[in-house]
Amino acid sequence: TKFVGQKRFSLEGGEALVTLLNTLIEGAGELGVQEIVMGMPHRGRLNVLANVLHKPYGFIFAEFEGSFLPNNVQGDGDVKYHLGYSRDHVTAKGNKVHVSLLYNPSHLEAVNPVVAGIVSAKQDYLRDTETRSRAIPILMHGDAAFTGQGLVMETLGLSELPDFQVGGTIHVIVNNQIGFTTSPKYSRFTRYPSDIAKVFNAPVFHVNADDPEAVVQAARLAIEFRNRFKEDVIIDLVCYRRHGHNELDDPTFTQPTMYKRIREKKSVHVMYGERIEQEGVLAAGEKEAIWAEIREKFEKALAYARDEQPKQRVFAFGGAWEGMGWAGKDWSARTAVSPALLERVIVGATTIPESFNAHPKARKLLEERRKMLEGEGKIDWGCGEMLAFGTLLLEGTHVRLSGQDSCRGTFSHRHAVLHDADTDEVYVPLANLAPGQGRFRAIDSMLSEAGVLGFEYGYSSADPRNLVLWEAQFGDFANGAQVIIDQFIVSAESKWQRQCGIVLLLPHGYEGQGPEHSSARLERYLQSCAENNMQVVYATTPGQYFHALRRQIHRRFRKPLVVMSPKSMLRMQLAVSKVSELTDGGFQDVIDEIEPLDPTSIRRVLLCSGKVFYDLLVNRNERVIDNVAIVRIEQLYPFPADEL
Repeated sequence: TKFVGQKRFSLEGGEALVTLLNTLIEGAGELGVQEIVMGMPHRGRLNVLANVLHKPYGFIFAEFEGSFLPNNVQGDGDVKYHLGYSRDHVTAKGNKVHVSLLYNPSHLEAVNPVVAGIVSAKQDYLRDTETRSRAIPILMHGDAAFTGQGLVMETLGLSELPDFQVGGTIHVIVNNQIGFTTSPKYSRFTRYPSDIAKVFNAPVFHVNADDPEAVVQAARLAIEFRNRFKEDVIIDLVCYRRHGHNELDDPTFTQPTMYKRIREKKSVHVMYGERIEQEGVLAAGEKEAIWAEIREKFEKALAYARDEQPKQRVFAFGGAWEGMGWAGKDWSARTAVSPALLERVIVGATTIPESFNAHPKARKLLEERRKMLEGEGKIDWGCGEMLAFGTLLLEGTHVRLSGQDSCRGTFSHRHAVLHDADTDEVYVPLANLAPGQGRFRAIDSMLSEAGVLGFEYGYSSADPRNLVLWEAQFGDFANGAQVIIDQFIVSAESKWQRQCGIVLLLPHGYEGQGPEHSSARLERYLQSCAENNMQVVYATTPGQYFHALRRQIHRRFRKPLVVMSPKSMLRMQLAVSKVSELTDGGFQDVIDEIEPLDPTSIRRVLLCSGKVFYDLLVNRNERVIDNVAIVRIEQLYPFPADEL
């Protein structure tokens, strides 16, 4: 009534969702749950923020008045119906539950794997991986999106896999029986939107949103089921949408008879008020007094919002992020390590138990890596990565690497997980370096880009003490996860003041394998760079890669890192590093000419990045050219103008 013409994506017609969520939170708290992470689309978000998360009405009204980010916070902000919030809920018996509603873009269902990844990280942080009972996810969906968006199925699929389990998600379908202007018969091929989940044998509770007491019972069943069986469970909240897609939209153009019936319906709070008044639960006139009291609260909150213009404080560095901060001008880090630490890693990472019958080629590769640290040494790409992971693990950092072929490596260069040739048992050398080391996980993921990258982004954003990497099978396969890259990785810090340090490894290089296997689309990432939002590197040596990975952890802030990772350079004899490159210095944004050329004789300086450097170097040496210098730009963003 006070903000006519403003979009709010109201929950009217599905108000029982508030009752449902409050019941889930209360029930979870009584079962010992300490953390709840929720994801939802924009419909009903403001209602949930106000009536479940208890975000002060004054803050919400101030946002309608145009008051957004505090002055001390970086970034551009987002529309109010995308924002998140968190609070501590104390149950009737005194148990405390921290409840968070995650920020979300308008890309419906994109938040699903992100929520799962965050909960997985919290379960690791809370040492809750056995029962997965202290942190749980709740996801809300529109009915059209639940059947239409593939990320729903990808996230449901991840929930059944060992390295992506969260102990069951409670899914709530807010079944408005319409998708924007599309009727169900045109938007889904099943009677119920929940039918697609039959693949996973998840129980489904269909409940009438006009019967709040039935909704409470469905919520109790759902939280008890999840607690007992640690599996996904679905509530189909059958309701309607009183207004159009938003409050400026006229739904009678496309659903005239449906909206005629909706106009004639009483709202659920009116019907329920009449019901409990007739049953004697409320005295005559008591419900009107409740409504008047709520209206008075709103009026006071609106007056406060207009007078004070309050702005929601941003708590970006609490919990696991304690001690972190915003990035300043200095992005360097001390990443060199001692020779003794390298020796500890190489011995541990190349030692296989005597009873383990590793593949002969894998055994030989490990033996060759051990020799790479002897004398001057020539460390190749796979060894440099192994040393980066190993040194971080011995320093106490957790490392999580996933992708469709990440354990062996698409190009057989990694061999992080060894398989016994006789028994199929596995041995992970980097997980067995020393007692008390960081946790190492290398994961061959399901054949999904968007779902898996969303999960890994969520995991990385929840706990900065993990080095989290996602590797594309080929660089341009990241196309399938573009929504996660654009809406979360690239922009979350600017929109929602949420950092993450995820690493994207994108194999890149024109090695004659066709257009889908050549370019990692470097230009797309550079087009997404602005305001120091991330790092894009195309390193030419294993030493550079070593320092780039370690730099991700040894700073007091986190930024995503996109690596144009090599194919031919994996085994190129020139693309090697000396041990001294790991024990001295750090990542070089620009590498100057490496030959002792006379600077006064130089007539041309070639600037390049990546593997073309070696083509130029070989050609120059073959032609005995001594008046052309070659300079490598190793970091393309933030662009190293001063160093260049």
